[in-house]
Amino acid sequence: MQAIRLHGQNDIRLEDIPVPEPALGEALIQVSHTSICATDIEVWQSPLSFGGEDDIPIVLGHEIGGTIAEVRGESEIMPGERVVVNNVLACGNCFWCARGSQATCPRMQVAGLSADGGLAEFLTWPATHLVRLPANISDEEAPLLEPTTVAVHAVRRSGVKPGDRVAVIGCGTVGLLTVQVARAAGAIVTAVDVRDQSLRLASQLGASSTVNAPAADVPDCIRDMTNGIGADIVFEASGVPSLPPTAIAATRPGGTTVLVGIYGHATDFDFSDIVLTEKTVIGSVAAGPGDMATAASMVAYRRVNLQPLISAVIDLEDAIPDGFERMLKPEKDVFRIVVSPNGAPEEVG
Repeated sequence: MQAIRLHGQNDIRLEDIPVPEPALGEALIQVSHTSICATDIEVWQSPLSFGGEDDIPIVLGHEIGGTIAEVRGESEIMPGERVVVNNVLACGNCFWCARGSQATCPRMQVAGLSADGGLAEFLTWPATHLVRLPANISDEEAPLLEPTTVAVHAVRRSGVKPGDRVAVIGCGTVGLLTVQVARAAGAIVTAVDVRDQSLRLASQLGASSTVNAPAADVPDCIRDMTNGIGADIVFEASGVPSLPPTAIAATRPGGTTVLVGIYGHATDFDFSDIVLTEKTVIGSVAAGPGDMATAASMVAYRRVNLQPLISAVIDLEDAIPDGFERMLKPEKDVFRIVVSPNGAPEEVG
């Protein structure tokens, strides 16, 4: 089968490799679509920041949908069913797993980051970590359920209540999904970004107001919109290292800032802005138990719209030039590029 594998920094290759064999308790999934996100670009550019040399070569792709080709052992999910891959594997036994915090499990594995992922024609994964796709979610939309779980997890951790004033800073894919999930929870949402394209889409997807970050002082704008108080909750979803202080400054005294982005380097910050105003700052990464099923339900009931976030659908053989290289460009004009394995399905067994 064909697969895109990471061999080292700046080294990804389209290769022919054997179809994987499922172990007991695993399913063999014929991949329908896998989307490329900014984390995949970061892994390509700096692979050791997400794993060790022992993990390379590795098949990339952690946002995956497909159809069950085979299951080894007993399973509620059967061959022929469409599924989305719940891509986080936790040990289930440690201090953190016992408290429902699988994202902080020290033995956590993630498809496409520390285990072979979905930029391939086939993938094996534990059958217990597959979620059935509702009939009204398309194959092309399925991979975007994974970033939807990131938004669901962040909003759940924020403790948002109906009527809360919420700001989302950084309206890429995860930010725009956070806008929708927060609005579905009853919040009044302001979207903040540097791209007019993102702000227009945020308005279409439910943001009540928008702020163009280069043209305005974001904390002042948020305070002006909230009678001088500030937002109850601010989500920082850009991953830009200079923006967490902005997010904290835009949060009202006693409010909550949720940091969803992955930051490439440290930045200076005056922690008095947290202490003297009794703000709460929360980190949020990946997802927790039940978040994928919640994401699938929200999309199925059209509380979240994924279709506008699909910028292109391409073949696997074009994924490096038309996917990875396109997303690396400074003038990137895409949200998610969705990849489908090229050619006729391969016979297995």
